[in-house]
Amino acid sequence: AADLPRRAAPPVFVPVPVFTWTGFYAGINAGYGFGTGNDNNRTTTVLATAPVFAPGAVGAAVFNNRNNNEGFVGGGQIGYNYQFTPGSGVVIGVEADAQYVDFGSQRNNATIIGANVNNLTFVNPNGLSGLDYFGTVRGRLGYAFDRTLVYGTGGFAYGGGGGNDFGLPNSSRNDFRTGWAAGGGIEYALPTDSFLNFFKSSAVTLKVEGLYVNLDRDNRNNGVFAYSPATGATYSVNTPGVVTTGYNNRRSDEFVVVRAGLNYKFGSY
Repeated sequence: AADLPRRAAPPVFVPVPVFTWTGFYAGINAGYGFGTGNDNNRTTTVLATAPVFAPGAVGAAVFNNRNNNEGFVGGGQIGYNYQFTPGSGVVIGVEADAQYVDFGSQRNNATIIGANVNNLTFVNPNGLSGLDYFGTVRGRLGYAFDRTLVYGTGGFAYGGGGGNDFGLPNSSRNDFRTGWAAGGGIEYALPTDSFLNFFKSSAVTLKVEGLYVNLDRDNRNNGVFAYSPATGATYSVNTPGVVTTGYNNRRSDEFVVVRAGLNYKFGSY
C-alpha cells in the first residue's frame, strides 16, 4: 500500500472578487467655475433730473455691469452608491458636497455725467453680486462598466456670500440662497496595483464632473441706484423723473463648474 501513488489534494479554488460600486465614500475635489448669464454685460444707464441732479439739469449714471463671476472652486463630498449587479450594471446613489468659491464681486464701475448737488453715492441698480460658497445634495444615476462609472446627477443647491452687492448700508448680500443643480460625469476605480492607488486597495476612485448651478436671489434692493450717506435717502429706477435703459433686474446666480475629484470608498469590494 505504501508503494501505491498518492492522490494529490485538489487545488483550492479562490474566486476573483468582482468589483462593486456599492458603499459609502468621501473625498475632495477642485476645479473652475464660470458664470453663464447672457445679460451680465449689458450697460445700464440711469437718466435723472432733480433732486438727484441740479435743478433744471439732466444727469446720468452709467454702469457697465462687467461680469467677474468666475474663478477657483474646491471642496469635499460624501455619498453612498448602490450597484444592483456586481461587475457591470445600474448604479444609484446620493451625494452631498460643500464648496469654497473664489468668485470676485461684481464691480460697480459707475460713470457719473452731470452736477450732483446731493453728495450721493451711486450703486448698481441691478444688484449684481459674487459668491463665497455653495453646496448641493444630489441624486446620482449611472451605469457601471466594471470599474468605470458613467452617471448623471441632479438635485438641491444652496449658496451665499458676495458682500454688499448694492453698496447700501446694512444691505449685505451674505444671505442664504437656494436653487438646483444638474450635471454628469465619469468615475474610475483604480486597480490595486496602480501607482496612483496609494492605499493599495480597490477603494480609490477618480472622477471628472460638470455641474450647472442655478441659485435664486431676492430683489430686496434691486432698482436702487443712489443713496445719501448723510440722510439715508435712496433713489430708485421708479423715482419720478428717472428713465432707465439696460436695467435687467437679475434674480438668479447661474454658473457652471468643471471639476476633478478623488474619493475613498469604504469597503474594498
